[in-house]
Amino acid sequence: MMTGPVNIQKTLDSFSELWSPRIVAQFNGYDVRVAKFHGEYLWHSHQDTDELFIVAAGRLLIHLREDGVERFVTLHQGDTYVVPRGIEHKPESDDESHIIMVEPTGTLTVGDTHEDIPDHVDATTGHHVG
Repeated sequence: MMTGPVNIQKTLDSFSELWSPRIVAQFNGYDVRVAKFHGEYLWHSHQDTDELFIVAAGRLLIHLREDGVERFVTLHQGDTYVVPRGIEHKPESDDESHIIMVEPTGTLTVGDTHEDIPDHVDATTGHHVG
């Protein structure tokens, strides 16, 4: 359990791995995670939970697929978006973006249902800071 303040920028500065979230806070059964995104992730979904994305820096494109229909949302610095539970999604970023995510503790980054996991993706429930 973290007992003091955690600086998000210092945490982001402490690692270089992409798609590999760090847990900066936990509360009421939820993780607050920060990650660096660049390139494409993979299509996946979380059957039992929504996923909150907050763009701290950069730009994020989230592809969404529901009932065979694909669309996307574009998020800029300061924007937030919730991907509803069960919706297939694939984050993508043309340049390095810094993302804050909030989801239940223990949620796997690649979801419950996903395509083959590429080598550049860290399938994890998050890495603790410190």
